[in-house]
Amino acid sequence: MKLKLKRPLAFFDLETTGTNIGADRIVEISVIKLNPDGSEEVKTWRVHPGIPIPLESSLVHGIYDEHIQNEKQFKELGQEIADFIGDSDLAGYNSNKFDIPMIMEEFLRAGVNFNLDARHFVDVQNIFHQMEQRTLKAAYQFYCNKVIENAHSAEADTRATMEVLLAQIERYENVEWEDKKGNKLVPVVGDVEALHVFTNLSKPVDFAGRMVYNEQGEELINFGKHKGKRVEDVLTAEPSYYSWMMQGDFPLYTKRKLEEIHARWNAKKTAERQANKAAQPKPADQQPAAPKQEYQKKEYTKPDHTKNQQYQNKPYKKKDEPAQPVNDDMLAQLALKFKKG
Repeated sequence: MKLKLKRPLAFFDLETTGTNIGADRIVEISVIKLNPDGSEEVKTWRVHPGIPIPLESSLVHGIYDEHIQNEKQFKELGQEIADFIGDSDLAGYNSNKFDIPMIMEEFLRAGVNFNLDARHFVDVQNIFHQMEQRTLKAAYQFYCNKVIENAHSAEADTRATMEVLLAQIERYENVEWEDKKGNKLVPVVGDVEALHVFTNLSKPVDFAGRMVYNEQGEELINFGKHKGKRVEDVLTAEPSYYSWMMQGDFPLYTKRKLEEIHARWNAKKTAERQANKAAQPKPADQQPAAPKQEYQKKEYTKPDHTKNQQYQNKPYKKKDEPAQPVNDDMLAQLALKFKKG
């Protein structure tokens, strides 16, 4: 086997009630897990979608309401499916645009933690369309020289997809391909990481293609009036656009990725506001007060007035004089003073 694996590669295919990722449901899922040692593990689940299967969908995949009436719903099977896939990389036919976003809707709806961040994704249809421009049936005929038996059953389509990828690696060994910029490279090799790059040229953010990455790794709106604009620029110019998307009929995984971008954008704006506020000069009344000089208390000493003779508080005494004897003049003066008129 020329496909070199560092970890399992899980090929999977879904049969559903329709093609609306946000509204339709899975009715069958098949997974073939190809291990690094070349061994395979295969599991297929029939799933009760919780809604009626439209006749036009049943006519395509052959699964009718009576076929799934006793099956479990995805919320009961989701953890089992996630555990079986484990940390495998993912591969499928048109899986980047349909199968991966569809199964992520079901995982999110069921509350099952299934992280895509560390995985590689190989979309066999993208290899085929970019190299030959055909459908799965034609691809199987072209690469494997076989006709799909029991076409549109999940397991038959899954096995055909796996065989097509292995045949593509054989066929395009050392075959050059030219990109839109005129660069020539050999993209189809037995390496999952290289196949991930080649089959994700559109660089979707959310797999449904509502947002894509530009060359600088920035998220762009990929639909409507803001197509081609950076998501962060749209959030700044029209904040209500976020609420409109979150309340609209968009896939749950699209909304989750938008939430992550919005949280990052909001944190950046908050940091900018705080930085601007810190850089502005403060009003005078908010300026920090000058440090107070320490007051040194001096001990008060009461003046000692006793040291100054002019402040001495002593009683006044006349200087002692000797007594004079009574004479005639003194008696005459007393007589005149007390004489009655």
